[in-house]
Parts: sequence; C-alpha cells; structure tokens
Amino acid sequence: MPSESSSAVLFPDLAFEAAAQGRGALRVCGVDEAGRGPLAGPVVVAAVVLNPLRVPAGLNDSKQLSAKARERLHAEILATADVAIAVAPPRLIARLNILHATMWAMRQAVLSLARRPDHVLVDGNRLPRGLPVSAEAIVSGDARSVSIAAASIIAKVTRDRMCGVMHAEEPQFGFLSHKGYGAAAHLKALETHGPGRHHRMDFAPCAAALARRNGTDA
Repeated sequence: MPSESSSAVLFPDLAFEAAAQGRGALRVCGVDEAGRGPLAGPVVVAAVVLNPLRVPAGLNDSKQLSAKARERLHAEILATADVAIAVAPPRLIARLNILHATMWAMRQAVLSLARRPDHVLVDGNRLPRGLPVSAEAIVSGDARSVSIAAASIIAKVTRDRMCGVMHAEEPQFGFLSHKGYGAAAHLKALETHGPGRHHRMDFAPCAAALARRNGTDA
C-alpha cells in the first residue's frame, strides 16, 4: 500500500482494490467529486468501476494531469468502465449545505451504476450515509487508488464542460477560466454585476454581492 507519509510522492495503484477483492468484493467502485470549493456551479460526483483487464494507462489524481491528458483518459474510462455521474446544483447545495450535497451526490452516483458494486472507495475522510454496500474513506484517495483517480478525472472533465456552458450563458463572470472558484477576476465580476443564476447564494461572497446590489449590506 502507498506510504502515508506527507513527504512521499503518491501514485495511485490497485492496492486498495486488491485488498477489497481479497475480502470477496469482485466489483470495487471508486468515488470522487469536483467542485466543492467554487462560488458557482454544481458539485459533480463520479462513481467508476474499472474493468481490471482494461485499466487505462496513466490514471492519476486529475489535478496532476494536463487538460489534454484528462480528456484522453476521460474517453478511455467511459469506453472501458462502468461509470455513473451525479450532480448537485446550487439550489440543492443551498438547501443541504455543501458537505451534505456532496454526500448526497456520492450516494446517487453509486446507486446509478449499471450494476451494484461490492465495495466502494471514497476520496476523503467521510462516507455518505445509506450506501447499500461496504465502503471505506481514503484520504488523498485520488492519488492512491486508480479507481478513485478515474472517478476524479470523470468528475473534473464533466464539471469543466459544464463550466463552459455556464460561461456561454453568463460570459461576464469568466467561468471558463476560473471554473467558478474565487479568483480575483471572479470576485471583481461579482462586485460589478452581482451574482448570477449559477452562483451559490449560501456562500458568503455571493450573499455579500447580492446584499451590495440590493443596498442592504451593513
């Protein structure tokens, strides 16, 4: 199993999958999200059950890959694996809060797979409630498990494409460049235009921008 040391360079492998299979889990699923931190747009979660005979070469944490590599691997994963995607839009994030919306989407993604997995590997330190099978949370899982790495790629590419649609609808915010994160250009656009339809109004910078626009800020 990869080292837990914070100074070690982690590369995903099949150690977690093999351990689960050793306990009798034939179909092991990796789960990861993209978009918990941005001020706008959805949280996107992917669940991936890789074909052990057709694992794409070069799987890694999506943040460590170029956009071109992510696109290539995205296509390979979709062509060879069982993949499901769940999306929590801003209105659901506002209703549940970002953590619970992410957990909801994780459960939905697992339940949406073509075939139920036997075990689930989730990136992070929390597990969604109500999963129908055994599961484990893995800190830095996208850098340690190829299944989670694959899920991170699917989630990231899917969300980036959705940000392209958001940009086409509201180009004044520049979603194509910052993907909804709190970049200086995004905060300036919020100051100038106020929040748009894709913003998360339960996030403080968006709520403050709306208050300023309405003249109700303290």
